[in-house]
Amino acid sequence: MKPTVSIIMATYNRAQYIVESIKSIQAQTFENWECLIIDDGGTDNTSEVLKPILKEDNRFSYLKRTDNYAKGLPGTRNYGLDLAKGDYIIFFDDDDIAHPQNLEICVHEFKTKTIDFCRYIRAVFTGDFNYKYDFSKEYTHFEIDKKDVNRILKNELLFNSCAIMWKKECFDANHYIEHLMYAEEWELYSRIVAQGYKGISIDKILFYGRKHEQSNTGEFFKQDPVRVKSNADAIVLVFQNLKKEGLLSSSIIRYFIQVSLDYKKYNLFNRIMLTLNLSKKETLKWKLYYTQLPLRLFFYKWYKKYLKK
Repeated sequence: MKPTVSIIMATYNRAQYIVESIKSIQAQTFENWECLIIDDGGTDNTSEVLKPILKEDNRFSYLKRTDNYAKGLPGTRNYGLDLAKGDYIIFFDDDDIAHPQNLEICVHEFKTKTIDFCRYIRAVFTGDFNYKYDFSKEYTHFEIDKKDVNRILKNELLFNSCAIMWKKECFDANHYIEHLMYAEEWELYSRIVAQGYKGISIDKILFYGRKHEQSNTGEFFKQDPVRVKSNADAIVLVFQNLKKEGLLSSSIIRYFIQVSLDYKKYNLFNRIMLTLNLSKKETLKWKLYYTQLPLRLFFYKWYKKYLKK
């Protein structure tokens, strides 16, 4: 039977976590799904620990990323996207835990509303997971469309990879940028919403992310140069897309010019200006803003500190 939902799980050397993640998928109250486990060239015993599960449950497929896709999370997920058979797509990580009602509630929202995606709440945990779930089906929701793109870009409205179910059509012309090693989902999901796809956000925790230093996010906050450079590259791609969709505003330009102060090594400010291709007058205005910004931020922080006294 054709699966309703395709779960795409990229994996790389996570044998110590992946079985627990897989069992949370098997515990789903909605059962018509496929799970594509795509290995990005790991060297541990992931294939061995998965053998019993693959033998007993044919909804799981274990594949190795082919050379047609770049090594890394984006390429691995793109391979899964091109194989997926479901009407809906969801990305689960290989070290996290899905709420048993995750698929059931999201599919219900798609069946009862005209939406392209269903966002939900993602909680985080460290160490052993506490298997005490809230099985209530009472929750509120709000709508999301292209007017919310700036909130997504400023991380005021988080779009975590494992906290959204999408209609497959959202990815017909949209895939991950494969050279990005950080912020790839942030760039892709803001791009999809900017194109006019609409969805909802429901106020219920349906996913639990495991926090540890070996994650991409953990490496970024440790200032891993590959992750930091990728974030700068993603910002430039975001500006290209905003320009294409006619969604650029002074507020979002101002926000990322301030961000670019932390990315001088990657020439982010000049790359933003090059992408914007503004008039000489407008370019000069933003260059002056950028030059004066450190001093303005210094006095702003001093003023806030003074007010607290």
